[in-house]
Amino acid sequence: MTERFEIPARLKNTSLALIAVGLLVLILGGVTMLSGDHHDKTRFWLVLLQNSVFFLLITVASVFIQAAASLAQGGWIVAYKRVPEAIGANVWVFGIIAAAILIFIATGFSVDGHNPIYHWVHPEGDKILEGKSAFLNTKMFIIATIVTIALWSFFGRKFRALSIAQESAPKNSTKIYWTMFKWSAAFLLVYALTQMSTTPWLWIMSIDAHWYSTMFSWYTFASAFVSGMSVILLFVVFLKNNGNLELVTKEHIHDLGKFMFAFSVFWTYVWFAQYMLIWYSNIPEETTYFKMRQHGPYGLIWYSVFIINFIMPILILMARPSKRNYFTVTFMALVIIFGHWLDFFIMTMPGPLGKHWQLGWYELGIFMGFAGLLIFTVSKTLTKSSLVPANHPLLKEAMLHQS
Repeated sequence: MTERFEIPARLKNTSLALIAVGLLVLILGGVTMLSGDHHDKTRFWLVLLQNSVFFLLITVASVFIQAAASLAQGGWIVAYKRVPEAIGANVWVFGIIAAAILIFIATGFSVDGHNPIYHWVHPEGDKILEGKSAFLNTKMFIIATIVTIALWSFFGRKFRALSIAQESAPKNSTKIYWTMFKWSAAFLLVYALTQMSTTPWLWIMSIDAHWYSTMFSWYTFASAFVSGMSVILLFVVFLKNNGNLELVTKEHIHDLGKFMFAFSVFWTYVWFAQYMLIWYSNIPEETTYFKMRQHGPYGLIWYSVFIINFIMPILILMARPSKRNYFTVTFMALVIIFGHWLDFFIMTMPGPLGKHWQLGWYELGIFMGFAGLLIFTVSKTLTKSSLVPANHPLLKEAMLHQS
């Protein structure tokens, strides 16, 4: 059984058009903002940071999904496992972009002698930042960023290579299957020490370096995971509508819809737990984080994020028929991705920009550029092998799967 994918001209042209829009906006933003005041310069780099990290974590979420399914020996994912493999194999693309932006911000970006995004770069005179300097320092930031992205990229490409190698393996051989099992365990250890702990502290939480939350990494993980699952669903539905993925049925779509629903609820649980504990304690150095976002100039976006990422999924995706309807799950996948992009927006913007924030042509244009790059790279990867993982030990189970 074999099934090859060829990129439709419309999809290719759309992705290239989005990339072109992103590049044009980047150039226009560089010309207009880098010559402006310090708020314009900060906005230019902050938007690049937000989008590069957001899309990087989405691609890494696909690697995590593969590892988790492998360790759970789940057969449900095999019918469309080429999709998360193709997304995860391109971690290195978004990793290089994110690393370049993050390292430049931490080392080469300053306004009037200080770093307006990462204040800990120049902690002199600030006792709180000086106390955190053993962890929050430029050397630690660069090393952790490079090592983390290198490991994520390695595992993304390794999982893809193992899966393709299974096609030429002897019939009924499970050697590669168990090799993948071992590599998955190794990746989850790496993922636990990076995405689920230290990395979000360095890249995002340290933007508000005086504030901290021990739940922040789980919060960003939940956001990235549900966004990553939504991206997978969009590609699966597109391929299905394109005449590919004949093994995929409404049972598989139902599973993806359940993950989108379940992790929207999980994201809300972490969101509420973090917010409730800080609200209840009412400690000024903790509540200032939410005061700016909930009661300040970001209030509209703050409440919108809650409505988009919790109220809409729980109302629309709770019913069984809605998770089996192609239009409904596609619409909700787009909504969830945009909602969590807004979530990352409100994580990053308030600290450096304060009330001088904008959500306009530059922010949306850069988002479109990264989205186009994701569509283009993943589509190209999908064309390089069969969409059916031949010889996979759980392929028959995937074919007979009932949600």
